[in-house]
Amino acid sequence: MEFHENRAKQPFIGFVLVWRFIKKQVVVWRTRRVLQGMSDEQLKDVGLRRDEVG
Repeated sequence: MEFHENRAKQPFIGFVLVWRFIKKQVVVWRTRRVLQGMSDEQLKDVGLRRDEVG
C-alpha cells in the first residue's frame, strides 16, 4: 500500500474543530464584556435589558 493510500483524509480535523470553537468563544466573551460595560440606556437602544446580558 502506498503512503497516500494509507494516510488519513483529514488528519487535523480535531485541531481545526477545537480552534474554531475557541475562536467563537473569544468573540462571545468580548461581546459580553462590551455589553456589560454599556449603560442601561445604551442597552435599550440596542434592544437589550441588563438581565439579558448575563
